[in-house]
Amino acid sequence: MSDARTFLFILAAVIGLTPVPMQAQQSQDPGRVTVLTMAPEDVTLTSLLPGRVAASAEAEVRPQVNGIVIERLFDEGADVAEGDPLYRIDKSTYEAAVRQARARVAQAEARLSAAERDADRLTELQSRNVASQQALDEAVSARDSAQAGVQLAEAELNTAQIELSRTTIRARLSGRIGLSQISQGALVTASQAQPLAVIRTIDPVYVDVTQSAADLLRWRRGETAEELEGADATVRLRLADGSAYSETGALKAAEPNVDPQTGVVTLRMQFDNPDLLLLPGMYVQVDMPVEVAEAVFLVPQEGVIRDRRGRPRVWVVNADNVIEERAVNIVQDQGNRWVVDEGLSDGDRIVVAGFQKTGPGATVVPEPRAE
Repeated sequence: MSDARTFLFILAAVIGLTPVPMQAQQSQDPGRVTVLTMAPEDVTLTSLLPGRVAASAEAEVRPQVNGIVIERLFDEGADVAEGDPLYRIDKSTYEAAVRQARARVAQAEARLSAAERDADRLTELQSRNVASQQALDEAVSARDSAQAGVQLAEAELNTAQIELSRTTIRARLSGRIGLSQISQGALVTASQAQPLAVIRTIDPVYVDVTQSAADLLRWRRGETAEELEGADATVRLRLADGSAYSETGALKAAEPNVDPQTGVVTLRMQFDNPDLLLLPGMYVQVDMPVEVAEAVFLVPQEGVIRDRRGRPRVWVVNADNVIEERAVNIVQDQGNRWVVDEGLSDGDRIVVAGFQKTGPGATVVPEPRAE
């Protein structure tokens, strides 16, 4: 080691410095970062509301006559069509009632035939002044009464036939039928409280969500309608596991009543359910459009960092290719991007990758992100 280098090492030891290798003293190349150029746009903001799935139609299968169930005619959990037979009730008693009603019709028709003959005969006699007017009036009255008796007997026969037809319990709705609540051999009655089964239409389905009464007032007064002019009115679902539902929906109706305990109103959405993924009672979340944010920026979530207090920051590459750190205001998330309304300008280049290679104040080589 030369005397000069020895002197430098001794001097460094005296003042507490460590000698720096010559190759480290050479200037390093600027780090490379990936940037995305920002441009303002109008974005539809949404509100995330809790909701429950409900069948678009529901029918409880109930007996309309009394009797013993002798057969179940459907598979539990299967699709049924309106008019399909579901249960059969023992019909022997109702068949006997139909035969009795037919006999009463025959009796009434026989009485009517006799009464008509008497009335015709007395009409003939009275025209020759052989029978009195009173006798003719009584015969006509008896004929009319017999006609009414026939009509009554026919009505009773019709009632008995209806009761007989009701021994076959049929579906009153097309949809998917649930579990049977009774088995073969069970006694059922027309006034029982328990349904035999339930049929539900689950394509499409309704989703009932709750919204504050204050927001509903804004909608009724037209404020939201003005804010939503030109907005994306599509309603989207998030399932219980956090995933997005593939089908979109639309607002159908609002309950004209405010819950006095919670101050919310129930809104009803309709969604197609071709894969039957949504089932009645399922908890979901609904993304509803509430307003349009103008001239905001959609920033990729990987381009936003947080300081020690959790405040959002972005790194912006200026015209001199030097990184500047800026505070931004996030309105809400939209997919994998943040909606930012403050802190950025049109044309700003924000860093979305390469944070570990550089920092604020450093000169970098920006590379546009491939879209």
